[in-house]
Amino acid sequence: MTSDPVIHANLLVKKFGSTRALDGLNLRVEAGEVHGFLGPNGAGKSTTLRLLLGLIRPTSGTANVLGLNPWEEPVLTHRDIAYVPGDVSLWPNLSGGEVIDLLTGLRGGADQQLRRALIEEFDFDPRRKARTYSKGNRQKTALIAAFARPAKLYLLDEPSAGLDPVMESVFRRQVRRVSAEGATVLLSSHILSEVEQLCGKVTIIRSGQAVETGSLDELRHLKLTHFRVEGTQSVQLIAVPGVQNAHAEGGTLEFDVEAADLTPVLEAVARAGISGLTVSPPSLESLFLSHYSDSTGKVPS
Repeated sequence: MTSDPVIHANLLVKKFGSTRALDGLNLRVEAGEVHGFLGPNGAGKSTTLRLLLGLIRPTSGTANVLGLNPWEEPVLTHRDIAYVPGDVSLWPNLSGGEVIDLLTGLRGGADQQLRRALIEEFDFDPRRKARTYSKGNRQKTALIAAFARPAKLYLLDEPSAGLDPVMESVFRRQVRRVSAEGATVLLSSHILSEVEQLCGKVTIIRSGQAVETGSLDELRHLKLTHFRVEGTQSVQLIAVPGVQNAHAEGGTLEFDVEAADLTPVLEAVARAGISGLTVSPPSLESLFLSHYSDSTGKVPS
């Protein structure tokens, strides 16, 4: 018997005037998952999170979060949710520490030991007024408030925006911690490397619709593996069944291979007497770009 999903959105539509921000979105996030929600700006990611928080009402379709309808029961829903937006606005005359206490107080108050540890780990000064904070420090304020009290569900909307690489690693460590403790995380992002490092499952959204969902391993099976072969006889591999998009230059041949054709192609490469070989596994980036590139192979801005 499987448990109910933590998030279940079915055929969600949201219109803003004549604009359809969501156009029949389906999204399912199971308990304990770190689920990546990928798409460029304008794809509908933030609109989806606002619907899941009950901040806006869907035009049609249904959204269920932790067994509740977030629009009809927002207070009960928010009790077990920690939310971090991508562009944090703070009360300018409060100190960072006061903001953290205010935000965690809405969910019952911070774990003080955890609060102190997070402030130290994020290298954050809680005594300064929020109006003096850079974007990165405003982001740290929201992240500390989110992680300083355990939640069942973390909704993170571009949460590492404005963080430097050291703080990004701290953020990733905290996501792994809450996941290990049993929490569910929905991570909305366009940073592909971040999603690859943290998420076991990914949903790609385009124009308000989910165009691909699955574990990273499942999605990678759909993509092409890239080969770069060196050697005077490498050009002969162009004729091998399964070789695609071949490009030869000098003594180097580059080509792509689908997962189903890897074995015969590898056997042919072994027989070719090559002098060098580089194989690049399919990446989340290649999957992402395949959904957003136009007919010329360029990604629309």
